[in-house]
Amino acid sequence: MGTRFCLCFRPSNNISDLNDSADIEAGNENEKYWLPKFSLDKLRAATSGFSSHNVVSEHGEKGPNVVYKGKLEDGRLIAVKRYTLSAWPDSGPFLEEAGVVGRLSNEHLVNLIGFCVEDDERFLVAEFMPNATLFKHLFQWETQPMTWAMRLRVALYVAQALDCCSSKGEALYHDLNAYKVMFDQDGNPRLSCFGLIKNSTDGKSYTNLAFAPPEFLRTGRVIPESMVYSFGTLLLNLLSGRHIPPSHALDLIRDKNFLMLMDSCLEGHFSNDDGTELVQLASKCLQYEPHNRPNFKYIVSALVPLQEQTEVPSYVLMGVPHGNIPPKQTVLSPLGEACSKLDLARIHEILLMIGYKEDEGGQTELSFQMWTDQMQERLNLKKHGDAAFRAKEFASAIDFYTEFIDGGSIESGTLFARRCFCYLMSDMAQEALGDAMQALVRHPEWPTAFYLQAAALKSLGLDNDAEQTLKDGSSIC
Repeated sequence: MGTRFCLCFRPSNNISDLNDSADIEAGNENEKYWLPKFSLDKLRAATSGFSSHNVVSEHGEKGPNVVYKGKLEDGRLIAVKRYTLSAWPDSGPFLEEAGVVGRLSNEHLVNLIGFCVEDDERFLVAEFMPNATLFKHLFQWETQPMTWAMRLRVALYVAQALDCCSSKGEALYHDLNAYKVMFDQDGNPRLSCFGLIKNSTDGKSYTNLAFAPPEFLRTGRVIPESMVYSFGTLLLNLLSGRHIPPSHALDLIRDKNFLMLMDSCLEGHFSNDDGTELVQLASKCLQYEPHNRPNFKYIVSALVPLQEQTEVPSYVLMGVPHGNIPPKQTVLSPLGEACSKLDLARIHEILLMIGYKEDEGGQTELSFQMWTDQMQERLNLKKHGDAAFRAKEFASAIDFYTEFIDGGSIESGTLFARRCFCYLMSDMAQEALGDAMQALVRHPEWPTAFYLQAAALKSLGLDNDAEQTLKDGSSIC
């Protein structure tokens, strides 16, 4: 499991020495706890040299980290989160954070199982969840929507995970959203432990201000009650199957139009009483004043009676492979086929057809920044770029998109995808590959980004890498 060095901490959260595991006393009255230390060579081998093919999650400059899938020598799968030195220039606080989160072992958490600090490298190692995220199963389902019983189970398990964290003194979870809920080999929902790690330099706790708690908008800080508000936004996701800003949802609730919130894909496969209970619980979590929100013990007690089909395993409710059941075979989408053949005309046609659909979740945040003439000028650059893209004037489109992207903080995966294609049409495959990767940064589970990356790799003559990337894209399509 890596080099046998361990972190040993005491409740004061002060860093202690690195000791041999034989010297560690875990679970005694002093509540010492430990984490195994992995060597950099061990993690490099597990991730095939930190290959881009093993990237399962990535964030931009404001969230400086990337998560890799890895496989240890004994066959166990792991998730390896890599931080930049700028995020944790001092290893001491990083090790403190790792130790604190390491003691929060729980069946409803994706548990932290190790760390690595060597030279300028900072890594955390966690259990690997093979059945993707709530975001994929709730918003990007392919064959069937998530059942009502499974949505109730997700709500309960996440609430129990957060209650566990709160009861052990870790009451802050950063940017709780559908990406942070993952499904293990049995299809059970588990909350990522990485959201419990504070970042020493990144003060942006929420990626979308439309979903941030009021107190964060007022002060820029989060408090324990902020987790309850964020849980309320997750309940809205489960109820609606959509990204609904809390302000809009609360308007519907006040007007007693809660059925307008419900996911139409459920087609009435839930009782109105249960739906009403969940809506009312979401409303309590989303109260403007933090002291009016319930705690997680109350939330858990409210969710337990609502559970349905408790005897049915999660993998059955989820429809995911389990045991010896072979995984479902996947095929390329029309865009994947076009990228595999470098059919540029067809790629252009499909990109025009899908438009900016993948960026819809970020449009509300965009509206916060549309107050100034300067912002209007920037949006005009995007419009000119889109017009040039439609007219197949790709050099002009590159210029307009580049000026828009270089102008500031508004981020759009679709813009990078479109500029990527323009670079392909301009015989600039290396630049196209960079933009495909940037699109993947914005939308880590977007097949389009994988497919365009494959097209760029193919243009560079890297056919084997392109084939693997096409498979990666098809697996989440």
